Amino acid sequence: MSRIGKRPVAIPSGVTAQIENGALTIKGPKGALSMGTDEQVAYNLDDGSISVQPANASQTARAHWGMQRTLVANLVEGVTQGFSKTLNITGVGYRAQAQGRRLKLQLGYSHDVDLEVPEGIEVKTPDQVTIEVSGIDKQAVGQFAAEIRRWRKPEPYKGKGIKYRGEYVFRKEGKKK
Repeated sequence: MSRIGKRPVAIPSGVTAQIENGALTIKGPKGALSMGTDEQVAYNLDDGSISVQPANASQTARAHWGMQRTLVANLVEGVTQGFSKTLNITGVGYRAQAQGRRLKLQLGYSHDVDLEVPEGIEVKTPDQVTIEVSGIDKQAVGQFAAEIRRWRKPEPYKGKGIKYRGEYVFRKEGKKK
């Protein structure tokens, strides 16, 4: 039995949900999101909640059960509150600047790194060493934040690079004489 899958997902006021043509669509104050339904899982729309149950007693249906419930919960949370990730840049001369739908990074390379911000994602730079990525789709926000971080991962000796806020970078001691 899935402990996560057993709990129904509460639908707050101002949010509507419907299942049509094999897709679950959730509409809320921040926008609309949809996801394809899994044939191994049955979705039930009750008044004020969505419950997810395995369609049969097979192992694969039970394996998909909890994950599908979590995906539904992420859709509801995305259209009501949204998701955000904050990245911090550490290093002399490293900086970021949001320019419309582009993010310009100076990371010690011989050239600037220009990234196109995907549709549905918003990027802010409150200062030169902080990047805030936000949007309603949890997967898209996390993917774009990972693409930014990939350009200069934090290194263990001086800690220079791009890291998530709250991320711990294991530091190593340098060479000894």
